[in-house]
Amino acid sequence: MRHGPISRNPAAVDAAAVDIGLRSYMLRVYNYMALGVAFTGALAMLVAMSPAALQLMMGPFKWVLFIGILGLGWFAPKLMMTRSVAAAQGCFWAYAAMWGALLGPMFAVYAQQDPMMLVRAFLMASAAFAGTSLLGYTTKKDLSGLGTFFMMATIGVLIALLVNVFFIQSTGFELVLSIGVVLLFSAMTAYETQMIKNMYAQGDLGEVQSRKAIFGAFMLYGSFITLFIWILNILGIMRE
Repeated sequence: MRHGPISRNPAAVDAAAVDIGLRSYMLRVYNYMALGVAFTGALAMLVAMSPAALQLMMGPFKWVLFIGILGLGWFAPKLMMTRSVAAAQGCFWAYAAMWGALLGPMFAVYAQQDPMMLVRAFLMASAAFAGTSLLGYTTKKDLSGLGTFFMMATIGVLIALLVNVFFIQSTGFELVLSIGVVLLFSAMTAYETQMIKNMYAQGDLGEVQSRKAIFGAFMLYGSFITLFIWILNILGIMRE
């Protein structure tokens, strides 16, 4: 018995191709982000174990790094999306290196008090990040309208942080601020994940897609590091 040719639904075939391509693209984003986190952690431990590096980080240089991180966080996205893949990689690794150096003194302090706090903070940050990123990837609700709110909230957090450091110096206020930052960046992780997912286009050329993947990793990396720092801060305050 002869059968005619099996017909395929072009729309279904295209959807399957997009799904496979999207998964591959998102895997590149997460892998690149994970490499950045690992690099930052290793560099922070090296700084924590070096008296000379710690001495340097106790002076004005830490503020140079802080300003550099803010500046790169603001300008790097444009550079990543308009320049070469090498430029995008340079921005990403410079950002990860500056965070590693800045975190060195914090690692040194917590390693002396209770090294397991670093581990607990990392696990908690990983769980929060994984849950909210999965939510952002799977939700059908459009989160794009939250972008302006997140930008204004981040500026508000930065101002509140500086006010507390230089004027209030209140542990209670710092705890409330820390909890607020964790909630804010958990929600921002979902927003960023959906945005990165929506940036994917099947017809992107290799270089364009590579730049998008690095840019996505850059955004998620920043949110993960922020979650880790403030969760660690909460654990430190609660321990005291």
